[in-house]
Amino acid sequence: MKKWAFVSDFDGTISKRDFYLIMMDKYFPEGHSLMPKWKSGEIKDIDFLNKVFTSINQDEEQIISDIYSIEIDEHVPDFIDRIQQNGGDFFILSAGTDYYIHHILKKYGVKDVKVFSNEGYYHEKNVHMNIDKNHQHYHEQYGIDKSKVIKDLKNEYETVFFIGDSEPDSHPAEHADITFAKNGLQDLLREKGISFVPVNEFTEVEEYLSEKGILS
Repeated sequence: MKKWAFVSDFDGTISKRDFYLIMMDKYFPEGHSLMPKWKSGEIKDIDFLNKVFTSINQDEEQIISDIYSIEIDEHVPDFIDRIQQNGGDFFILSAGTDYYIHHILKKYGVKDVKVFSNEGYYHEKNVHMNIDKNHQHYHEQYGIDKSKVIKDLKNEYETVFFIGDSEPDSHPAEHADITFAKNGLQDLLREKGISFVPVNEFTEVEEYLSEKGILS
């Protein structure tokens, strides 16, 4: 069994703003009117995101330019490197799509990071998701079942750390050994009675891991 893994959500955790919000504000403002139905559960997450991503109507060059403009926590590339230098494996776990995540990793020169997410691809001026209902990690609501991914990783690693920021992250947080929570996830975990370490940025996570002797 491997020693340890660090798993991070992407949108709102590594990135400072969700990709779907950036695309909606720029190319599909009418999507805001769908948000109440989505938040109430009337529209599934995967269907809402699919609607936004297929309403961009831009050449791929423009979409990649928009992806490259996404602000991330500036410390993340160094943090990933430090995790790897200390014998840990770093994973990204996202209920968005790997299409824009891979572009961000490429921009920052981040290597050897596996991405668990909904498969995404560019086609006819939009970003589409390839949802495989037979995949072992399939989830009807989110496309990917984050809890299953964490549980599978726990069969491979002695310790699994997780960080997230919102409702989809409240489910895998139940199964991680230690969860770091940003933003709204903190209140959700308090309500569920799930222990967590509150943080605002990755420098705080690094300090915690250093204090515990996990990072040298």
